[in-house]
Amino acid sequence: MEDNQLIKVHSYESMGTFDGPGLRLVVFLQGCPFRCLYCANPDTIETQGGKPTPVHEIVQMAESQKPFFGKRGGITFSGGEPTMQAQALLPLFDELKSHNIHICLDSNGGIWNNHVEQLLEKTDLVLLDVKQINAERHKTLTGRSNEQTLLTAEWLETHKRPFWLRYVLVPGYSDDEKDIRQLGEHFKQYTMIERVEILPYHRLGVHKYEAMGLDYQLKEVKENTQEQLVRAENLFKEYFPTVVVN
Repeated sequence: MEDNQLIKVHSYESMGTFDGPGLRLVVFLQGCPFRCLYCANPDTIETQGGKPTPVHEIVQMAESQKPFFGKRGGITFSGGEPTMQAQALLPLFDELKSHNIHICLDSNGGIWNNHVEQLLEKTDLVLLDVKQINAERHKTLTGRSNEQTLLTAEWLETHKRPFWLRYVLVPGYSDDEKDIRQLGEHFKQYTMIERVEILPYHRLGVHKYEAMGLDYQLKEVKENTQEQLVRAENLFKEYFPTVVVN
């Protein structure tokens, strides 16, 4: 086993049920190129920080939890943005595959290089976070372009790699009917999208901003009403066969 690569791990969650199919070990990695206004994990954004962790340690943790995974569960790499550490993750993914552990990668799709491409080829299921289809509003929401995210989705489709499309419904930022329909039109012919997950906007990370001395910029934005969620779900269902509100 190659173990000279160290993975910068922020934290772990055992028995996760919201980050891929079945019960999962979720590994939150350090570092992200996006600056989403609603980020629930602002402490994972900077590349400094996180615990440098050898490959074997993560494999052992996954192996110890394997009895709980069943046929559908496995390990999910989230963040932050896992593809920032794509090169270091490659030997880890190889080792996990040798143990027959199902791998999910939760990614904003915003980074592309040879290592990311190799990583996606080794990933069983990508959870692709599309923050906004409208380029201008995407930049307002994340500080970055959505061009590479859409190209990553296109690569997944072309290379027959299954993915879930995840969409955070932020009132006033990503819940406009026009934007949702534009997204639907863009992706409706994709055959590799297994499901669409609508993620309700929440304020669970606000206390982290306060603790870090940061200004949370969406203080005035309220969490979704049930009506808003149902409306969005119905819109998405016009374009996709499987839509879930997470």
